[in-house]
Amino acid sequence: MANTKMQSSEGAMVEYVTAMIGGQLFGLPISRVQDVFMPERVTRVPLSSREIAPPPGVLNLRGRIVTVVDMRARLGLPQPEDGKVPMAVGVDLRGESYGLLIDQIGEVLRLPEAGMEENPVNLDPRMAKLAGGVHRLDGQLMVVLDVDRVLELAPEMIAA
Repeated sequence: MANTKMQSSEGAMVEYVTAMIGGQLFGLPISRVQDVFMPERVTRVPLSSREIAPPPGVLNLRGRIVTVVDMRARLGLPQPEDGKVPMAVGVDLRGESYGLLIDQIGEVLRLPEAGMEENPVNLDPRMAKLAGGVHRLDGQLMVVLDVDRVLELAPEMIAA
């Protein structure tokens, strides 16, 4: 993908792919996003953590084996009862492919790098441990997901 940091009159700009998870707006740095897809045919992986998507497992995405991570479980949120099929955001970490299950994909936002703030003290601790900061948007807080933290905080969640 193209370089995600651009110069403008406001200084360096960063692009984020936005996603809704449990009613909260999240942003993933576009440089970390490989693709967005509808997860199909998840193969169960025995003895994997509950954060590997239900059923815990992996899927084949265009010839790549992708571990599916349920972001609601990762954030300690209940599963939705609306019956909507989740979306997945494809990310890589050290050559391994992961699909982060989200409720809904949003738009790409281009925001000033200087506008990102540290996590507020009142940010839900479950979100704070996975966040690299926040952006205050019009009446809404966008939590910037730190993809490395999302995937490394719980090594037991990765299927062997």
